[in-house]
Amino acid sequence: MKLSKAVKCILLIAILGFVALSMTPTSAFASTATTNVAVTATVQTDCTITTGPMAFGTYTGAAASTTATLTVTCTNTTPYNVGLNAGATSGATVTTRQMLNGTATLNYGLYTNSTWTTNWGNTSGSWVAGTGNGSAQTLTVYGQIPAAQFVTPGSYSDTVLATVNY
Repeated sequence: MKLSKAVKCILLIAILGFVALSMTPTSAFASTATTNVAVTATVQTDCTITTGPMAFGTYTGAAASTTATLTVTCTNTTPYNVGLNAGATSGATVTTRQMLNGTATLNYGLYTNSTWTTNWGNTSGSWVAGTGNGSAQTLTVYGQIPAAQFVTPGSYSDTVLATVNY
């Protein structure tokens, strides 16, 4: 059987096409290798504390009470203690804090409970403990001015330092 030139040409083109396809690599890479990348981080314990004001308003000689808030934010699982110092008035203690108006003083107390029976101080046993969860945690400070203090009229103030130990 004799093939025409046109058929021979078509067969040759087909054969060359199959050969070309079989020589085309199916992948750009002949093999692979892998390794691991070590990723590390260190999270340090950390806490922050912010405070709101404590305003008793007008004192008339009757017992006066109010509250203030402290906001503590500590890293998750971080144990902490919050203490309140005696304030800025000379002679004040954590059990008898004093607001000052010139040389006149007005006694007051800061407590961990709303019945004003547990003093909030700045030493072990008198501070408030907690454990951080990564979010802001609000603590309430309960303040009370005892009754029957007959002091000089005027504006009284004090500054108490709140400290978070962690």
